[in-house]
Amino acid sequence: MLDPEILRTFIVVAETASFSKAADKLCKTTATISYRIKLLEENTGVALLQRTTRSVSLTPAGMHLLEQAREWLSWIDSMPGKLRQINDGVERQVNIVVNNLVYSSAAVTQLLAWLTHRYPVTQFNFSRQIFMGVWDAMLHDDFSLAIGVTGTESLAETIAIAPLGEVEWLFVMAADHPLRQHADPLTESHLRQYPAINVEDSARKLTRRVAWRLSGQKEILVPDLETKIAAHLAGIGIGFLPAALCQPLIAQGVLLSRTIPTMRAPSPLSLAWRKDLSGSAVQEIVRLFHHSRQEIAGFLSPFNAAQYKEAGCCGSIINTV
Repeated sequence: MLDPEILRTFIVVAETASFSKAADKLCKTTATISYRIKLLEENTGVALLQRTTRSVSLTPAGMHLLEQAREWLSWIDSMPGKLRQINDGVERQVNIVVNNLVYSSAAVTQLLAWLTHRYPVTQFNFSRQIFMGVWDAMLHDDFSLAIGVTGTESLAETIAIAPLGEVEWLFVMAADHPLRQHADPLTESHLRQYPAINVEDSARKLTRRVAWRLSGQKEILVPDLETKIAAHLAGIGIGFLPAALCQPLIAQGVLLSRTIPTMRAPSPLSLAWRKDLSGSAVQEIVRLFHHSRQEIAGFLSPFNAAQYKEAGCCGSIINTV
């Protein structure tokens, strides 16, 4: 009933508001165009066009059909390519979770631009999670790949893993914070007087981690690193920040780094991917990390180049994907 050629004819008539112009554009006779529209209206059982001696316009039903016809034809035109890619092992959808510590909108956009160009029929979805929330997404949700799971050992046999490096931490506060007057290392009694600013672990099923908080110390939870940095700059509280993020602010003189009795150890992060959900797109992303390609460079900024090389990122990837 809804033949693709008749729908294309209908779209051109609607866009040109003329049977004769549509005929010229499609290299058909006006009679052929008129017949196709008449056949379409007979098959649908509704008037799609309002005709005058000089032009045609869409009825409400015609406007709805125009919108739907464009979507249908786009789907029909893309279907052969989609089927070929599916036969070639390209996933229809890839869900990627990114650790808050390595997440940036610029990094995601850069990778997404490359992926959508290379795999135009694949639906890519990105999510940002915190601490064990990254593992939670990989273990319990429909995620194929994670950038920045905590640790260097897999929590499941179905998930392959490769080290990315370690995020180093600095204990910081606003440059004018009252603690600046005390000598290093700051004592716990001094530290307990001020709130610890932390980003809340987003894990739902796994045990959540607390980044840093002393017994009896007030804690303020914020949703992301951007808010945590702003809270430190405003002097609201104290705590640890990734060295790569706060060093420029320390150099500007707006943040102050201090030493406390128990400094936070570096956090090792890894790339992880589901072995059972590793189609062509996931394998290609893994290879981008293996070769340290420009497309994923934004995710590596928390690690310095020497550290990333020493971690041997994805050295065994080629044999496991």
